[in-house]
Parts: sequence; C-alpha cells; structure tokens
Amino acid sequence: MHDRKSEKPGATSGRRARGELESGVLAALYGAPQPLTARQVRNELPGDLAYTTVLTILSRLYDKGMLVRHRAGRGYAYAPARDEATHTAERMRSLLEHGADREAVLTRFVSELSEQDEQLLQRLLSGHDGPQHSGRADEGP
Repeated sequence: MHDRKSEKPGATSGRRARGELESGVLAALYGAPQPLTARQVRNELPGDLAYTTVLTILSRLYDKGMLVRHRAGRGYAYAPARDEATHTAERMRSLLEHGADREAVLTRFVSELSEQDEQLLQRLLSGHDGPQHSGRADEGP
C-alpha cells in the first residue's frame, strides 16, 4: 500500500490541481470546430485518463450550465455553452467580486498587463472600439 507520508518533499502524487481537468476539457472543446463526444475529448487530453473520468467531468460541466449537449449515437456530443471570451470574462468578474479589496485587485491586474493589453484596455474604456472589435492587440482602430 502506498504511504503518502513516505513521499519525498516536492514529489507529486500524480493528482491534478483542483479545476485543472475541467480547464483541460473546456480547452479541448473550445479548440474543436464541432461538438465532441467523451471519447473524442479524452483523445485531446494529455495523459491516459479513464473514459469514465472524462465522462464525469463532462457531466459536471453540463450540470453547471457550462456545456450544451446533443445525442450522438448512444451517448452525447458536448460543446461550450458560451464562447471562450465570455467564459473568461465571467470568471474574471467573479474573482473580482469575491475579493476583499476591488481597488487593490484591479490595480494589481492593470499593473501586470503588457503594454499592448494596457493600450487595448484604454481604448476599450474610452469607447473607441465597439463590440465588433475582436480584441486582438495588433489590430488598428
């Protein structure tokens, strides 16, 4: 039997960080041109994950409203319920809302932006770019 207490300091247990697998599944779905089955998602992920593990993650994401699904043979094919930009923006807003000091969080966030991202943010805040803007920092006005 494996004894965790005997592990060397700094050794990893092989377990993923909380949310890492969900993020990997979402990334695979965002990168796909069409909905994917659990088997297809499993093939897109690194490592040798069990099919049932991927199916569990897909079911959890579906239950959270993050995925939509439709029948594909005897199972389902899954796709993100929202585009990646919307999902990321919602996560950022949620993190900001749960922080104790909004000003400190926003100050730190802005201070760590690249020069191109800071210029893009300034343009967006000043209203010079409409909603049709793709968000690419290398585009002109």
